[in-house]
Amino acid sequence: MYSFNTTVEGDMEGAEARVVAALKEEGFGVLTEIDVQATMKAKLDLDKRPYKILGACNPSLANQAIDAEPDIGLLLPCNVVIRQEEDGTVTVAFMDPVAVLQLVEGEKIAAMARDVKGRLERVRDAL
Repeated sequence: MYSFNTTVEGDMEGAEARVVAALKEEGFGVLTEIDVQATMKAKLDLDKRPYKILGACNPSLANQAIDAEPDIGLLLPCNVVIRQEEDGTVTVAFMDPVAVLQLVEGEKIAAMARDVKGRLERVRDAL
């Protein structure tokens, strides 16, 4: 499996604010935010449920990973999806860095991936 998730109470805006705050507690910032709903409407004139992709990055860990494997930027940042379900609930899904970074050989990267996964699991649990 390449992800793990949780269901949160409230609306998309509140869920996003809680996710960003919990990420910050674990040393992550949000580098990118893609509003998929707005993009689908603007580009394809499709009406979709709210769906955002946040690109989360821990600068210190990203620096260590890039030093260890220069092309690892192809697998960064850690994506977090916030989406509204049909029943109105909000799901927050996290990329599993252990699963994704298995593409890179080496114990140093594997150890960093486990560290990042633990941090993201704590973010999930804080929601």
